[in-house]
Amino acid sequence: MAINTGSVPKAVVPGVMIWFGRQYKAFEPQYTRCFEVKPSSRAWEEIVELTGFGLVPVKPQGENSKYEDELQGITHSLTNVAYSLGFQVTREERDDNLYDIVGPRRAKALAFSFRTTKEIVHANIYNRAVTAGYTGGDGKTLLATDHVTSVGSQANKLSTAADLCESSVEDVLVLVMTAKNSKGLQIAIKPQMLLVHPNEAFEAERLYKSQLQSETGNNAVNAIRSMGMFPKGVMVNNYFDDTDQFFVRTDCPEGMISLQRAKMEFKRDNAFDSDNDKFKGYERYIPGWGDFRQVYGSEGAG
Repeated sequence: MAINTGSVPKAVVPGVMIWFGRQYKAFEPQYTRCFEVKPSSRAWEEIVELTGFGLVPVKPQGENSKYEDELQGITHSLTNVAYSLGFQVTREERDDNLYDIVGPRRAKALAFSFRTTKEIVHANIYNRAVTAGYTGGDGKTLLATDHVTSVGSQANKLSTAADLCESSVEDVLVLVMTAKNSKGLQIAIKPQMLLVHPNEAFEAERLYKSQLQSETGNNAVNAIRSMGMFPKGVMVNNYFDDTDQFFVRTDCPEGMISLQRAKMEFKRDNAFDSDNDKFKGYERYIPGWGDFRQVYGSEGAG
């Protein structure tokens, strides 16, 4: 976390600055496991798909080879958003020797607000995975059965919504294992992690770690575990809204992306008219997605 103190009097400010940069009793950062964080150097960035080529045709004897252009596919623009909030320590509080009490307390609360805001902003990409109006470059929501490609539509969610269970997770994994690129050629992407709401934490853990099939009397292996489907395990995201929605994140590149335009800044100034000390935090970022094939799932049956 970068802290910019400007020309702050050393005898007054350090206590507040230290409190702002501390770790607090809160969840460990979760958005960094749900997104790939990348730096951004512009107000907006474009994620552009290149379609590649189709299958190689047979070349009859004596005839010319055929040529195919690599075309630009789906383009998704992400515009960075600025977030800023601050607090004041009044002249009277400072004069009454309350600075060391209210300053650190408010700095701690402000840091917590920034941290929680960032988690919610990122989690909302998943929370709105099937919400109309929240679309990617192909005009479809993150989870859809009809993502647009150059050779027809593709699905990254179940055609019939289902709650988290062994069969529904297996059905999602089949979608992953049969994934194709925009030219309709099979691609070797692999599931990495199962993402769930806290309500599904225990069920997800049983599905992931049970030696045998979960909640049955069958003496059969737990195929999800034995096939090593989730090398990065189960992640419970405390900021998910939908209790029965679940996701499988894959190793497909350029999928869930978080652009960081300006890292966290914490500055101090003085208000001449009121003689108050003013403290302000500022950050600029935007989460989104490029290739939908990095996330598969179901919105749940509820």
